[in-house]
Amino acid sequence: MNEFKGKVAIITGAGSGFGREFARTCAARGMKLVLADIQADALEQTRVELEAKGVQVIARVLDVSDGAHIEALAATSVEAFGNIHLVFNNAGVATSGLVWESSVRDWQWTLGVNLWGVIHGVRVFTPLMLAAAKADPGYRGHIINTASMAGLVNQPILGAYNVSKHAVVSLSETLFHDLSLVTDQVHCSVLCPYFVPTGINDSQRNRPSNLTNEAPATPSQWVAQAMASKAVTSGKLTAEHIAQLTFDAIERDAFYVFSHPHALESIRQNAENLVVLRDPIDPFAAKPELRTQLVNALRR
Repeated sequence: MNEFKGKVAIITGAGSGFGREFARTCAARGMKLVLADIQADALEQTRVELEAKGVQVIARVLDVSDGAHIEALAATSVEAFGNIHLVFNNAGVATSGLVWESSVRDWQWTLGVNLWGVIHGVRVFTPLMLAAAKADPGYRGHIINTASMAGLVNQPILGAYNVSKHAVVSLSETLFHDLSLVTDQVHCSVLCPYFVPTGINDSQRNRPSNLTNEAPATPSQWVAQAMASKAVTSGKLTAEHIAQLTFDAIERDAFYVFSHPHALESIRQNAENLVVLRDPIDPFAAKPELRTQLVNALRR
């Protein structure tokens, strides 16, 4: 897909991070935008910024884990703009800590946003795009699901997050194969970024009150949060860079979008270990001092 002017894009998590940069990139290409986020003030900032540049924007505050919200977003978009051409299932949150210490609410919130948000996006928007393709041989559409390198390798003390992102990779690969059976006009990609400063390390700010833990954070959760925040905020690539990589993939109909090619080595090693039945690789093999710090912190 390489013609964007006048086309329509749906973007979840559009109030910050990748979502806001996707919106800016779509706007620069002359697209009409339907933006969604759970954080009203951040979403409003994105809307105001883009409308000031003459972009047609619809913004809706919603919870992507609620399928009815996504269905309503689709209805609003179709009514206002007609066919949908790009869908960014992008909203995401992060929880951390030793995997057995994740509460039911941790799992519900993390899987609700990171996985069910993508499931609902695929479930609701794919049929609309296929119908548009059937009606118009010239139609082209593309779905982009935001996963993570955590969907391909498993860092410790990120259990619920890892699980959610692995599921998104699996869902996306299945979507890729299923679309190939029925159309040549709709494609998909999975975005697997590494550490990029997007604000996801502060995603607790948008956690619903009914999914907030009653018990205080455990030591491992405090340690994991601190380490994750440091890693995310020290990332050298920007969300704007990731948006450009993603659009490059859309234009080439490329499926995998990786932000940090050097991280692919750990994926290769892990795959080799799986084939020969070796234990999973040590994610801290290249930086053993991090493992030492983590072990010391958790065993104190």
